[in-house]
Amino acid sequence: MPVAPGPTLETERLVLRPPADEDLDRWAQMMADPVAARFIGGQQPRATAWRFMATMAGSWALNGFGMFSLIEKSSGQWLGRVGPWRPEGWPGTEVGWGLHPDAWGRGYAVEAASATIDWVVDHLGWTDVIHCIDPENTPSQAVAERLGSVNRGAGRLPPPFEDHVVEIWGQTADAWRARRAR
Repeated sequence: MPVAPGPTLETERLVLRPPADEDLDRWAQMMADPVAARFIGGQQPRATAWRFMATMAGSWALNGFGMFSLIEKSSGQWLGRVGPWRPEGWPGTEVGWGLHPDAWGRGYAVEAASATIDWVVDHLGWTDVIHCIDPENTPSQAVAERLGSVNRGAGRLPPPFEDHVVEIWGQTADAWRARRAR
């Protein structure tokens, strides 16, 4: 069960680590679910989900960062992927999230994204963090608001996603630090 190179972060309830082969079953379940996959690339067959998971693992090797697999400490269950993401042509330094439907509504996205934002600010030196969110994705907008991000307006993704409508939510590292210090 190889794991991509990268750190492991822990919160009270979660372990965040780079993707591993053992994540594929639940990752593929999430991406096969039309509701869960709607705003994160669309519904995908298992083979395509594997390629996307491999892309995330490869980002760790190429860039020194990528999305983390989100693991529930108490059960060891894979809950989703959360973390830094900036493929070629992306509109900024993003911390994004996508959770398996059975993990929704439990605060995991905010908990994991908070730990990730701390890490990208402190270890990668990011000065700005964005979230690319579909205007119809109100649950992700609520997560962004809970993180202290604001809607900065319309954004544009690179091909092959150039036709997807997104809003750029975000905040500066200084704003994040000030909010965390409260």
